Amino acid sequence: MGRETERKFLVEGQSWRQGAAGIQYRQGYLSAAEECVVRIRTAGERGFLTVKGRKTGLSCPEYEFEIPLREAEELLERHCHRPLIEKIRYTFDFKGMTWEIDEFKGENEGLIVAEVELAEEDQHIEIPDWAGREVSLDPKYRNVNLMRCPYCSWSQEVKMHCGHR
Repeated sequence: MGRETERKFLVEGQSWRQGAAGIQYRQGYLSAAEECVVRIRTAGERGFLTVKGRKTGLSCPEYEFEIPLREAEELLERHCHRPLIEKIRYTFDFKGMTWEIDEFKGENEGLIVAEVELAEEDQHIEIPDWAGREVSLDPKYRNVNLMRCPYCSWSQEVKMHCGHR
């Protein structure tokens, strides 16, 4: 069984931007049920279909398949819940780990989240100085929930409480 185990952090400051080059991502959800999420994603010139099971702790079952870009774009436009998730993903290597920073656009403009995939939940990692508060277990930062309740709809009080201005 495929499995994804990751930790997520809010991103602080701008130091991570030095030398950063990102890829445009668009993603939408064909199904957003708690037990099973079915996602369509474009990443640059590639398309993907992903099925994720219920998250427990830092992990969830995950199966991802590459599909033709044209079909992914068609599914995004015709069949996915709105709003779509739009972001630029930057990838960095830090102390032997690959970190992905998602700078959200569209309905989630202003939100920047970093994640690192782990081999196991209790794996030790070094945390970069631009990684702020950990939000791994906060469901509002899951992409499917950002579709349901986009960052632009959060109150200023919630944004401040979460470490955003």
